[in-house]
Amino acid sequence: MAVVASYSILDALRADRVNATAYNGTVTTNACPDPGTLVQTQLSNWCNELAAALGAVANTTGEVTCAADGECTITITYDDSRIGAGGNATQTVVTKGML
Repeated sequence: MAVVASYSILDALRADRVNATAYNGTVTTNACPDPGTLVQTQLSNWCNELAAALGAVANTTGEVTCAADGECTITITYDDSRIGAGGNATQTVVTKGML
């Protein structure tokens, strides 16, 4: 689910590449940002998607870092211990893409 969510925000960035660096920052799923501008709405939707799939808690976060040249890194961190045996408290998925 974290990989699917990383591709989701990358698709939004590709659709709005002129504003890609405006997406830079971190969302926390227990305090998703309010929608407003296109960027804020996309980040709010993505945050809520992460919350639904990975848990609406303080340690589930999504970070977007895009450079001016269009290289973006998406980092999603979540607690996987809820699956029981074999789960790790901190999982991190990093996806890099070009816009």
